[in-house]
Amino acid sequence: MGELPLLHSDSIPEQPKSTDALRVCLIKLGQERFAIDLRQVREVFEPESVTPVPGMPDVLVGVTNLRGTIIPLADVRRALGVSASAMPKYAVVVRHGTHQVGILVEDVPTIRIIHSHDLMAPSAYPTAKRHPMISLLFKTESKPSAILEMSRLLSSIEETATGQSL
Repeated sequence: MGELPLLHSDSIPEQPKSTDALRVCLIKLGQERFAIDLRQVREVFEPESVTPVPGMPDVLVGVTNLRGTIIPLADVRRALGVSASAMPKYAVVVRHGTHQVGILVEDVPTIRIIHSHDLMAPSAYPTAKRHPMISLLFKTESKPSAILEMSRLLSSIEETATGQSL
């Protein structure tokens, strides 16, 4: 299927009920493409300003104000072993329980439908990066891309942050 730009969650139709397809938000981190289950994405925006928070781990670069809500911003490239090729310009706000975190990305994400026959376990692709924060792989542009397990990724950020002294 073709890609559609993701602008705001209010304009996105609900996830299809079919079990043979998964709607994802396709993001670019460094030279790699990753996907986030669209049901976890609240919205995408361009942060106007980032306020650093002293004492936080490197993955949390600061916070920003999104229409009166303070959103922590995370640069997860290093945590995923991805080189930083450009300064992130956008934030994809994802939900984890009652918390929201903005994952910094370099390009405007797109929406893509991935069919179950295109999904594979990380062990099926020996050359792909293996990481506990990757749940499944799929092929995009003739190379494997990973679906991020957002609960593991955000739990890792949360654990790192609570382990730091303020």
